[in-house]
Amino acid sequence: MKCWLYSLLFLTLPVSALDLQEPPYLMQEVAAGNLPAIEHRLPSRPYVDSMTGLQLGKSGGRIQMLMGRPKDIRRLVVYGYARLVGFNEKLQLEADILESYEVEEGRIFTLNLRPGHRWSDGHPFTSEDFRYYWEDIANNRDLASFGPPHTMTVNGEPARFEILGPYSVRYSWDSPNPDFLTALAGPSPLYIYRPAHYLKQFHLKYQTKKQLKKLVKQAKTRNRSWVGLHQRMDHQYKNDNPDLPTLQPWYPVTKSPSERFLFKRNPYYHRVDALGNQLPYLDEVIIQIASSKLIPAKTGAGESDLQGQSLRLDNYTFLKEGELLKPIKTLLWSTSRGSRVAIYPNLNTVDDEWRKLFRDVRFRRALSMAVNRHEINQVIFFGLALEGANTLIPESPLYRPELRSKWASFDLKKANQLLDELGLTERDERGVRLLPDGRPMEIIIQSAGESTEETDILELVHDTWIQAGIKIFTKPSEREVFRNRVFSGDALMSVWWGLPNGIASADMSPAQLAPTEQQQLQWPKWGKHYETGEESPPDQPEVQRLVELMGQWRQAVNDQQRLDAWQEMLEIWSDQVYTIGTVSKVLQPIVVHQAMRNVPEKGLWNWEPNAYFGVYRLERFWFDPEDSLVNK
Repeated sequence: MKCWLYSLLFLTLPVSALDLQEPPYLMQEVAAGNLPAIEHRLPSRPYVDSMTGLQLGKSGGRIQMLMGRPKDIRRLVVYGYARLVGFNEKLQLEADILESYEVEEGRIFTLNLRPGHRWSDGHPFTSEDFRYYWEDIANNRDLASFGPPHTMTVNGEPARFEILGPYSVRYSWDSPNPDFLTALAGPSPLYIYRPAHYLKQFHLKYQTKKQLKKLVKQAKTRNRSWVGLHQRMDHQYKNDNPDLPTLQPWYPVTKSPSERFLFKRNPYYHRVDALGNQLPYLDEVIIQIASSKLIPAKTGAGESDLQGQSLRLDNYTFLKEGELLKPIKTLLWSTSRGSRVAIYPNLNTVDDEWRKLFRDVRFRRALSMAVNRHEINQVIFFGLALEGANTLIPESPLYRPELRSKWASFDLKKANQLLDELGLTERDERGVRLLPDGRPMEIIIQSAGESTEETDILELVHDTWIQAGIKIFTKPSEREVFRNRVFSGDALMSVWWGLPNGIASADMSPAQLAPTEQQQLQWPKWGKHYETGEESPPDQPEVQRLVELMGQWRQAVNDQQRLDAWQEMLEIWSDQVYTIGTVSKVLQPIVVHQAMRNVPEKGLWNWEPNAYFGVYRLERFWFDPEDSLVNK
């Protein structure tokens, strides 16, 4: 039996070996006896962050950021990125909140906590918090009507949960569960623990009905039951309950609704730097709510100390001009989706004629070759993006340049030849080809209407596709309506982002390449079948093979088997052109206060797996008090 222990010794030095430094922000509370001294707040073996290649910082200061909606305060959970296990900046998994973890045969996971670790309110963080989640939430039919989350089931069977001690728990399955650790490390993580000491007061198992009724009435929940009350108080990811203990670097202070939210440093946070300074360096985070359309202007006016959200490449010139008047600098990171914008032919459309065409690879290849990606790059992205298909980008260890260029060169002659081979030779007086039933080949591309970049790109695609005899129109609608049209098969085509994770490794799930969920716009019904068993399964051999390979990856017991599955899936994906990519690696402006340190000059800006600022650890960012530009 093979067992791997994941822990780095230098990351878990005992408190007694560290020269701990009390953050000045907390000294008054410690002196008043309202807070224990730092050596009593940290785990017995905290995470010691060596910060290789970075500057060891100084505690203090507050950071202000802008967000477009009050619910966007959840982004601080993404940016703060405290996880049981998490990705580092090299996108390697390592223990974080956990002291270590062990994996046996890819199916048995032993999680070891840090003795002495505490929630933000000072209560011990122990295996009881994991038991409470598993027994009293995930397997409570009132709170989880469908049972444990799908990531915690394998072949329909939920995990076997064991408590091995106050600081150790184990999850096991009969077959490998390769999604488990990456789900724990996600930008919106799988929370398999809860602050049991806080939430029990809202649970029928631990509270009297009379008291619950009183609490429900006080909370004025929409669902006037203890279930609604518990769910409302348990929004770990939403980050909107100041009373809910957390393990994140900062905890919320402000109650909703508000236009300005304050977060304060967690005095029990488990990380320190090599000099014994407790992280995070920054004492407070302020999130100001503003219209997304105004965020670029406000950022350029110096109203944000760290901003990536709601900024685009076409804001860059204006932001650089702001550097002349305000103490900000504008960095250029790179986005890491498979394609900035991709077009999705709906292989499950209810229109018989179009469905036959969309399922013919020659038609999809023709559409792809009729896209002038170089023109899109030059006109919209100043020639700075990477042209090609919707696939992985060079930062991925699985990247192969020939797959990005496959069927992605602009070649109208070849595109027209393929369309002629399909028998689509008849045209109307406008030069638009005709379907076999006589209808003109006019395609309405459904859009969520949330991006002017989509509109600009589709205008350029229109101008080249019409030269291949295909006329397109764009129809924007609200996101829910947009998705429902695709899911039902009423939509012929849609436009959206490309692959969510363009920097994947063989350890990460290849589910984005196979029909595995309804949200995949090119085959929503096949994806729904994979998820629920409803709808018909895929009937195309290449798609069936993708599903088989997905299963092989899930059952793999070594790195080579996972790599082999990924490689074949990538080859099928690129050759079959299930989606039509445009450009990737679009530059992302990141605006930073000039006195802020440890923000990378170059980085990858994406939801998955980067968690935007998350893998670069926002807790490491600090204001240099020696810099004359600090005005805090």
